[in-house]
This record gives sequence, C-alpha cells and structure tokens, in this order.
Amino acid sequence: MTGRTSRLRRVRRLVPGRVTRGPEGRTKRGAQPKVVALGGGHGLSASLAALRRITGDLTAVVTVADDGGSSGRLRDELGVLPPGDLRKALAALCGDDDWGQTWARVIKHRFTSEGDLHDHAVGNLLIVALWEQLGDPVQALDLVGKLLGAHGRVLPMSAVPLELQALVKGHDPADPDAVTTVRGQATVALTPGEVQSVHVVPEDPPAVPEAVAAVLDADWVVLGPGSWFSSVIPHLLVPELLEALQETKARRVLSLNLAPQPGETDGFSPQRHLEVLARHAPKLALDVVLADEAAVPDRESLTEAAKRLGAAVELAPVAAPDGSPTHDPELLAAAYDRIFRMHGRIGPWR
Repeated sequence: MTGRTSRLRRVRRLVPGRVTRGPEGRTKRGAQPKVVALGGGHGLSASLAALRRITGDLTAVVTVADDGGSSGRLRDELGVLPPGDLRKALAALCGDDDWGQTWARVIKHRFTSEGDLHDHAVGNLLIVALWEQLGDPVQALDLVGKLLGAHGRVLPMSAVPLELQALVKGHDPADPDAVTTVRGQATVALTPGEVQSVHVVPEDPPAVPEAVAAVLDADWVVLGPGSWFSSVIPHLLVPELLEALQETKARRVLSLNLAPQPGETDGFSPQRHLEVLARHAPKLALDVVLADEAAVPDRESLTEAAKRLGAAVELAPVAAPDGSPTHDPELLAAAYDRIFRMHGRIGPWR
C-alpha cells in the first residue's frame, strides 16, 4: 500500500459520506444526485449557477492558485489562501430570492477609493476575517455559506496557496521559438505565447480532506468550463485529488468552453483541450464531454478525442443568447440534467 493510498483511506474514515447508498455504491432511487464541481473563476460560477437548479447536494472544489487583484494582495500581505474564486463560487450558489441576490451583490461589491481598500471585494475581506477568527478555512467557508443561504458547499482544493508555473513557447514575442517558465496564475492566463504544460509549487500540495471525500462520495463530478490551464487543470496537479478523481465511482463530466481563451488557449480546437488534459492526467478517464453544438466545427474529431478518454460526446445549446462566450445557466442546467438522466446508473432523480 502506498503512502498516498493509505491517506485516501484515512480520508474515507475521517470524513464519511453524507448520504446512505444502496447496492453497488449507488444512490437510492428518488434521491438527488450528489454532484461535485471543480474549477475556478467565472467558468466554475457558471457551472454552479446551473447545477444548483437541479440538485440540492452540491459541492464546489475551487482552485487556490490565484495571485492577482484583491486576492493576490491579501495572499501576499497575510499569507492566506486566495479568497476570490471561493467568493465567486459562494455568490454563484446564492438563491434567486431577495436574500440570496442581496448577499450575492454584497460579497461581490468592490470598494473604489484612493487608498488601500481600492478594488478589494467585500466577500474577500469577510472570508479572510473568518479564517483568522476560526483558524479553519473549511469551517469559515461553511459559515459564510450559511450566512448567504448558499445552495451548496464551497471547499478549497488544497490547504495551502499554490503558485502556478507554466512552460510557454513564445512568451517573449521577440523570441517566438524560446520556451520560458512563466510564474503566477494571472501571468499564465494572459500570456501571448503558447502554453505547453503547467505545474504547481509546491509540487505535492496537500488536498483538503473534505474535498477528497466529496469526490469519492459523489454520483457525478463536473470538471470545467473555465480557463483551461489556470482553473481546470490545476485540480489534476494535487496528487490526492487526482487519485480521488481516478478512483471514485462517480460519473465524470468534462464541460468544454464556448471559445478559446485569448493567450492561454488561443487557437485551440475543442479536441485539443481534451488532448492537453490527457497529457497532464493520462490515467484519468471521463464518461461524458459536454460542448455547445455551435462551438464544435468538427464533431468527428472531438468524438475520437473523447473516445480515447472513455467518454461520449453530448452536444447541447448552452451559450447565452446574446452571442457572448458565456454559458446560460438555464440552458446549461437543462444539459446537465439530461446527461445525469441519460448516463446515470439509475432512473430519474426526482
């Protein structure tokens, strides 16, 4: 038994599953699916806004490599986890009633001033204050979620702040063939070059036990959409989390972006996104790849790339009707619901 495998087993004992399962580890008929969504930033927010419409058993596992803006300043000054993506996930889980929408606006509010408070988000300060008060990131996030009436739970993927590093070809426009190590999530996300691969520092970061347990206990795990190298792939660079993703009995859905991201994935086809993911986690199998039908010019190539990962391709209209490269929560919810029903181990959830 490897040391890491034994740690995964300890996680199962320390953080037991939240819902009793029936034979073969399946959720009892009539129960809501237990869903874990992984990512960061606006992509994860879009997924959560959709998923909270179809299940009340939802956990977000959020990247902690952000080093820009308010999050970066708080991280540098206080040595804390970057709170920004965690705040966005909490806001996405707020309900559509007056209470939920009021708190969503409050925690997203940014100060405008000539002083040190400029551009700090209220939610970032609230989260960090509770971290300092309670000394427990998970307990603090649970408390913020309770205050907001969040329709789900938000967890960091790692217990320590991570630095994202990337090998980038052509980061310096004056030397387009040179491969450079680029440091920091904000820099990687905006690089003018071609990202070859990413890794995190420290190289073997500790996963949050509750995040690992949630993945092991899930019915469905949703990865993406989001910034591919700076929000999606980092989850695969936390060894215990990756092993949980490989070992879980949950079905795994990969949700593709609506368009390449300037800089980070400029010029990427949908199938290339899958190839990059497979290069970083060659043992990770998928069950379903979800993509917007209008964003897939070559369905055959995407189908072949998905098949190499063990996945079927599901195409659905999930883009916002205004033409922007953003997901519509209602359309994305309908797509997830159909996938859960069609590819689930049991019949209808409700």
